[in-house]
Amino acid sequence: MSELAPIVLFVYNRLSHTQQTIEALQKNELASESELFIYSDAAKTAQDIEPVETVRSYINKIDGFKKITIIERDKNLGLAASIISGVTEIINQYGKVIVLEDDLVTSPYFLTFMNNALDSYKDEPKVMHVSGWNYPIDTQDLGDAFFWYTMNCWGWATWDDRWRYFKKDPDYLVKTWSKKKIKAFNLGGNYKFWRQVLDNKSGKISTWAVFWYASIFEQKGLCLNPSHSLVVNIGHDGSGDNCGGYDPFIAKIISKKIYHMPIVLEESKIATHRIKRFYWLLKVNIFSKLSRRIKIILSKNIKDH
Repeated sequence: MSELAPIVLFVYNRLSHTQQTIEALQKNELASESELFIYSDAAKTAQDIEPVETVRSYINKIDGFKKITIIERDKNLGLAASIISGVTEIINQYGKVIVLEDDLVTSPYFLTFMNNALDSYKDEPKVMHVSGWNYPIDTQDLGDAFFWYTMNCWGWATWDDRWRYFKKDPDYLVKTWSKKKIKAFNLGGNYKFWRQVLDNKSGKISTWAVFWYASIFEQKGLCLNPSHSLVVNIGHDGSGDNCGGYDPFIAKIISKKIYHMPIVLEESKIATHRIKRFYWLLKVNIFSKLSRRIKIILSKNIKDH
């Protein structure tokens, strides 16, 4: 294995989540050989000052890595801007990067998989992104890992020559993408990724991940996924930016090494079909729950009258 990729972690004001993220990362078999960069965004409101300072106090006391560098922002950038600038800064210096946020708990073999993947496909520009997470789908016949065209951002890695394609420009996408392209981007209409582009354009939200996905999609790049997740997101408890309290994406972490990487650089049709079905079933379940709730409300109204 060549020189290990630096780890970049973005934190804000959630001490418990940050502790769980770092404690899991410390247990990775390559942690002591890896450099860790922690970006701490400044408080957005007066209410956030104390929890931000509490998190900063904690991260300044941790160990377990080859080297730790902490970057404390003096102005609030917001998560999207912080990630874009932080990833760009480190990847320009090191040529590759592994990225985490403060609500991601990793397997002890997460860093091993990410570094192996970065080594395996460093000279394959068609492979643009490595994910440490996968959907809770049937993994039979998928092998240890697979390629597809959609990006997952819960623990990921990439290279500098691929990150240079990143562009956050919703106006450009809205002006140039056809309905056919948007449908493909939305996994055949099974999930509304495009809605995030429109919401960024209108100013309703400010995110980054959908634009990295769009940048990869523009280049017809491939994304590598482990068949079994090496990451679990603990942030869907309503505590973080863009997170709600319901998590249909929860996946059990695998606690063993992933040895075999796909050799043929092509999309796994099986995996893509299963992920599309996952989203379809998610819509069906949500509609079913909503229908039941409406029936209960109507029934109650009838009884009340």
